[in-house]
Amino acid sequence: MINFNRKAIVIIIVAVLIVGFGVWQGFFKKEEPSFTLTEVVRGNISQEVSETGQVKKGEEINLSFKSSGEIEKIYVEVGDNVTTGQDLAKLDTNQLFIQLTEAQAALEVVKAKKADTQVSLENAKQDLNNIKDKAEEDLNNAYEDALIVLDDAYLKIYNTFNVVNNIQKTYFYIRIGYGLKVIEEKYTIKSSLKKIKSLVSDVKTNPQYGNIDSALSETKAELEKVSDALKRIRDITENAVYREIISSTDKSYLDTQKLNINNVLDDIINSQQNISTIKINNRTNIDVAEAEVSTLEAQLQSDVETTGLYQAQIKQAEAQIQLLENQIKDTYLKSPAQGQITKINKKVGEQSMLGDSIISLLPVVLFSIEADIYEEDVVKINIGNQADISLVAFPEQSFEGKVTSIEPAEKLIEGVVYYQVTIAFEKFPEGVKPGMTADLVIKTASKENVLVIPKKAIQEKDGKNIVQVFRDNQVENRETEIGLMGSDDMVEVIAGLVEGEEVVID
Repeated sequence: MINFNRKAIVIIIVAVLIVGFGVWQGFFKKEEPSFTLTEVVRGNISQEVSETGQVKKGEEINLSFKSSGEIEKIYVEVGDNVTTGQDLAKLDTNQLFIQLTEAQAALEVVKAKKADTQVSLENAKQDLNNIKDKAEEDLNNAYEDALIVLDDAYLKIYNTFNVVNNIQKTYFYIRIGYGLKVIEEKYTIKSSLKKIKSLVSDVKTNPQYGNIDSALSETKAELEKVSDALKRIRDITENAVYREIISSTDKSYLDTQKLNINNVLDDIINSQQNISTIKINNRTNIDVAEAEVSTLEAQLQSDVETTGLYQAQIKQAEAQIQLLENQIKDTYLKSPAQGQITKINKKVGEQSMLGDSIISLLPVVLFSIEADIYEEDVVKINIGNQADISLVAFPEQSFEGKVTSIEPAEKLIEGVVYYQVTIAFEKFPEGVKPGMTADLVIKTASKENVLVIPKKAIQEKDGKNIVQVFRDNQVENRETEIGLMGSDDMVEVIAGLVEGEEVVID
């Protein structure tokens, strides 16, 4: 029996543990994110194009400008020996320099506008502060005036009560008929006097705007009661029974009090309307001033998520300047290798079209490498790009080279477009022979100390690059501007993210 009880207890404990674990799993265990995160970091990024080529015996290279234009200068003659990077010819750059000057001026204009807008923003902020200060001052003055009106209302009812009290005791002392009615009206006035006295006392003790608003509304209602009571008393004084009994002086006192009550009632109403108008005007003036500040701030905005008007224009102008500077740089035809000029195919003043052979060069290097580069990759390559060369025949060695020419005419290989690129050895090994296979890594671009993220973190939506940012335990979509696409599956981030943020990669 004892063994059975022990067994039952063990079973119950196990069952409780299983149920408890299930409850914990279902309700208390925090669900881990079902995605992988990586951090936005700073690093170096390089873009490379890898291809296989063949060693060729050194041949004459036909050199072309990267753009069209009129030839302004030719610096060499046939037979001249030239060095790598030497200027051989130049296109006319007058128009480009004019455009560059205009672009630089446009950049300065935008910067000046941005500076002016910064000053305008500071002025707008000061105006906003001044408007808020004046709004508070105007409203405070209006409420102080309202307190004076409330005091006056109490005084006017106090005087009215004294006049009515004297007339009642003089002419309406019998508590029947008209006498009873006058007494009732007197107590109506007395009740209003007592209530307004309490209102004025309370609001002076605690002069909050809301309390003054309430006091004005209640005082208005009490003044209307007093005005109605005075009218009824005055009507009784003209009754046939009392018309000749009550003196004209006392009747005049009643008329004066009724006028005073109506005047202070108008003052109360005007005070309420004045406060309401000031509040509306203050709100309107503050809204307009705040809108001006917001507009100027938006124009100057420049952070990871938003780019303001002027910052966008500055980036656009800087990009245009960079483009023109590159175009000016490309108007120079430089020697891609050491060698000898064998032909000059154009004269100064003639037009050079894209792809025209201007100068022919015979490199001193006995061998070069020719590779067919896919059309999507060839646009990344420029003459002068460095290249790492590995020869199958020399597996333990690596060599350096440089792009010397890019054939402008395409080659169709099994229906796919390629372009022939020539790479010259900077130093080549003894024993190299034509036809040897060479593995090439052409270094097309590189940047240091830039923000980088994996390529797979970027999604393209509606023509925009979107990155999912994990922030405050939530995933938000963020439009991002990207730059250099690295060969190691990393990409440069120009705008939209900051260092240390976490992004979703799958």
